[in-house]
Amino acid sequence: MNTFRTVINIPQSSFQIDHQTQLMLIGSCFAENIGERLDQYKFPIIYNPFGIIYNPISVKNSLELLIKQNKFTKKDLIQTGGLWSSFSHHSRFSSLNIDNCLKFINNSIISSSKQLKNTDYLFITFGTSYVYKYKKTDKIVSNCHKIPAKEFNRYRLSVSDIIKEYDELINKLRSYNKKIKLVFTVSPIRHWKDGATDNQISKSILLVAIDEIKAKHKNVEYFPAYEIMMDELRDYRFYAEDMLHPSQIAINFIWERFKETYIHEKSYGILKDLDKLKSAISHKPFNPESEEHKKFQKKQLVFIKGLSKKLPKANFEKETGHFTK
Repeated sequence: MNTFRTVINIPQSSFQIDHQTQLMLIGSCFAENIGERLDQYKFPIIYNPFGIIYNPISVKNSLELLIKQNKFTKKDLIQTGGLWSSFSHHSRFSSLNIDNCLKFINNSIISSSKQLKNTDYLFITFGTSYVYKYKKTDKIVSNCHKIPAKEFNRYRLSVSDIIKEYDELINKLRSYNKKIKLVFTVSPIRHWKDGATDNQISKSILLVAIDEIKAKHKNVEYFPAYEIMMDELRDYRFYAEDMLHPSQIAINFIWERFKETYIHEKSYGILKDLDKLKSAISHKPFNPESEEHKKFQKKQLVFIKGLSKKLPKANFEKETGHFTK
């Protein structure tokens, strides 16, 4: 039967995830979107502990900070536009108050270092091979925080640059956590400001580097999120209004391909139960004070209690609160 699309063949991975599997995702928007979905489905996960990061060197530096468990101090921050920020972090960590900024950053480092130590599968997503190096410190940054472009040197990493850095990183990761396995992905979002040709070159560098890293190291896989978007979902109806980011339909589709590749079938029943709970939460009662609605609330609380027994380490405070307010 004609499916009217080019289907990307993805063999089921030997890396299988259930609700006891410890996970970490880090990097570009794929890490954010899939991490958010895994979190909603109550998998033990921390994703993007430094916020969204686009280039391979910043991802590597972030993971090394977690391995070293380095805490940030005031000298590690900059002030721009009235906000205190870190060149290692996304702007969601920024704050008007320097102490709040440091608290937010260091709390994330503490919890994420622990998670990395226990992680079974680490998913790393590259977005671009272009980096920005701050002239004053000669260091590559994760976020420029709207500082003028003239204060940075921008250049493109080579395949050998990335391989060298990740040979070192993988050795450090496996000294820190002997059981860790890695899955690389490339973000399907095109960096159009680089121009059409340079964006393609940038993505190609990432793909070749990952392929060589995968060939050199055991227990390393690649998930083709980029190829799914470019080939299976090549129609513009699968893009958001900016014609660059995937639409919600596309994100849902990529999630389904991810699920069939990595999620163990024994967790499918729990996913269905959590979908039912999500649907119940979105239900808007005609009369919140009616006996019928009160019975509905009690039924959902019993349902949540049953889920809590299946997932004793999961947090259902938000869901319970919705039906007790």
